[in-house]
Amino acid sequence: MKQYTKLQKELSVVSKKRSNFLTTDWTHWKVPSTFRKIISLVMIISLMLGVTACGPNKKNQSHDETLGVEPGWKKDANTPVNFDWYVNFGWYTTAWGGNLVSDTITKETGVSINFISPVGNEREKLDALIASNNLPDIVTLGWWEPQINDMIDNDLVYALNELADQYDPYFFEVADPDVVNWYTKTDGKLYCYPNTAYTPKDVENNVKIGSNETFLVRKDIYEAIGSPDMTTTEGFEAAIKKAVQMYPTVNQQPLIPIGAAAFEETGCVSFELYLQNFLAIPHEVDGKVYDRYTDPEYIRWLKLFRKLGEEGYLTSDVFVDQRKQMEEKIVEGQYFCMLYQYTDMIDQEKILYTNKPDSIYIAVDGPKNKNGDDPVLPTAGINGWTVTLISKNCKAPDRAIEFLSYLMSEHGQKITSLGVEGVTYDVVDGKPVIKEEVASVLNSNRAEYDQIYGADNTYWMLQDNCMQMQWQQQATSPINELAEWSYPYSKYLAQYDYSFSEESEAGNAYRNIQKLWGKVLPRLLTAESEEQFDWLMEKFVDKREKLGYQLVKESMQQQMTEAKEKLGIE
Repeated sequence: MKQYTKLQKELSVVSKKRSNFLTTDWTHWKVPSTFRKIISLVMIISLMLGVTACGPNKKNQSHDETLGVEPGWKKDANTPVNFDWYVNFGWYTTAWGGNLVSDTITKETGVSINFISPVGNEREKLDALIASNNLPDIVTLGWWEPQINDMIDNDLVYALNELADQYDPYFFEVADPDVVNWYTKTDGKLYCYPNTAYTPKDVENNVKIGSNETFLVRKDIYEAIGSPDMTTTEGFEAAIKKAVQMYPTVNQQPLIPIGAAAFEETGCVSFELYLQNFLAIPHEVDGKVYDRYTDPEYIRWLKLFRKLGEEGYLTSDVFVDQRKQMEEKIVEGQYFCMLYQYTDMIDQEKILYTNKPDSIYIAVDGPKNKNGDDPVLPTAGINGWTVTLISKNCKAPDRAIEFLSYLMSEHGQKITSLGVEGVTYDVVDGKPVIKEEVASVLNSNRAEYDQIYGADNTYWMLQDNCMQMQWQQQATSPINELAEWSYPYSKYLAQYDYSFSEESEAGNAYRNIQKLWGKVLPRLLTAESEEQFDWLMEKFVDKREKLGYQLVKESMQQQMTEAKEKLGIE
């Protein structure tokens, strides 16, 4: 713990001095000798720490050599250990062992993994594990899930910094200092570590960090109806109707005019956050948290979807299909358009591209507000996507922290993303290049690729996208275009990522309001008339207030203010 605290203080001092140095115009200023020494020291330390956003030195991967810190996994590689790793996503069914990457990692670390994923309701499964104190060795879940605080508050998980101090100081060499600072609790302890995390500096210094949120249309159908403007309610409605008129069926199946993410207990992100972001609805106005759900532009577009539903263009598939069913229908090209997270359909897109290139999904400008403002789409933030914790039921916490360090290191990131040199990729002119036969399998049959190779972040639990950019391969054409489409509209919005403890009054109110919205949203979209829509919305706002909405807003305001200060955002 002493080493960890000292590291935090040193990094904080260095970061502040370096920031001041880089933002000052020194051209006409004579630097005193004492301060020159300070500047020199700061620059030397900065170079040692490799403080360069999204570059190969973002984390100091070779610092262990100068300090003599040996990665813990190296000394224990010959001692086998098996961990049960709970992943709180029912769709994650990938096994460990039998493919190149997992077998290589096991050989190098001695660690084998038994992945466990929930069958049925994910929330209920995790709640049951917590209540019965039966958490597996390692746990991965979305950063926003309230069970994180439940596990911490009930002393069910280890502090990673304490495990690292005791067993594996190398952890501090591979952990991102900004991420560590962000996730460290007020008690000075770090209980979890994220994947896919970006800092504001990362986004500012790299134009190729985009958003997952896209408006997708099936290329051949969209072009056949004249590539219409779908940014207005009038244009959107006309395009939907013309697509159905010209293509009532595809592959002997009815065309699904509008696709969206799965409806869940708390609603549907496509008809909430994604739509709000495309409409550039602000998160705050004059420094105060803004109610995006009652924004007139949002309501106007929801009413359009209601109207399309009344006329039969918002089909029942949208309300009942889960991810597995959606993937099957995407492969068949059944959707005309989708407000969707494109990274969730990459594998299906590759199949479409291989079998029938014209039937792929392309990103185009989607719903916009009346002013025609560009969408404001979020990049990943410092929270990342998921976080990983080590349970106090863990049979070997020393090996677990060593294993996390391995996966977080540059060596581990190379293996999980690229595979093994000479087998899945070669180094050409100093850069890794995926072998053609391996890329062919990756781009045509993801399931087969996972079974044989297991790279390309098949095991994504601690993936570091920013570090992996230095090895990034040229994506196949349709995937590359989907990513590039979002670049001009992407913005760092992590200051608006809110989390609530359900044990707090505000957290309890937030959860109840979310569940209420989960019931109201489908009723709004299927309302028989605009009058019924208005009535439902009025009742929602009224009941939301009674459930404690003001407490929720106050908590959000406090979280936003603190996040801005911590992230250095004005």
